[in-house]
Amino acid sequence: MLKGTVVELCPVVAEDMERLYLWRNDEEAATLAAGSSMVVYSNISLDSLRTMYEENVRTARLDDKYNRAVFSIYTLDGVHIGNCDYRDVNPVTRTATIGIAILAKEYWSKGYGTDTLKVLLRFLFLRLNLKRVQLDTWSGNTRAIRAYEKCGFVVEGRLRQNEYVNGQYYDTIVMGLLREEFALAD
Repeated sequence: MLKGTVVELCPVVAEDMERLYLWRNDEEAATLAAGSSMVVYSNISLDSLRTMYEENVRTARLDDKYNRAVFSIYTLDGVHIGNCDYRDVNPVTRTATIGIAILAKEYWSKGYGTDTLKVLLRFLFLRLNLKRVQLDTWSGNTRAIRAYEKCGFVVEGRLRQNEYVNGQYYDTIVMGLLREEFALAD
């Protein structure tokens, strides 16, 4: 487990699926987490989530943890509030892509996302020795963008009108962070 100031990143367990099911089918939480991908992110059954979890556990390889991993985000007092991941690790360029979703609404705008990012980035930069981490979000997700900027991420690109959320087009914002920039921001 990876601990921060207010959160702890833990392996995903079967019990997390019921909360994930509720969050993924909550329109507001799902929209912020998935943007235009909400169509495939939401409207998923609990049985489907359980099947996906069981399949991932069954096919997981120990050596794969360096290429991708998903964590459940818990508060230090044991409340499950979301998930985060890293993926697409390139061992030559020492880069990866991350994602984060604080899905429990009562924990929004209280620093849990920023602390989650710091914990995940510390792990990626210091333990996995990565050089660069990137992420993307849709331009209407201003809360997430603020959390990313607090951790030192900078906008590296913009895919114009690449997201369609609630009847409106938004840009996809691509952000990146170098190891030395994180050291300065932390």
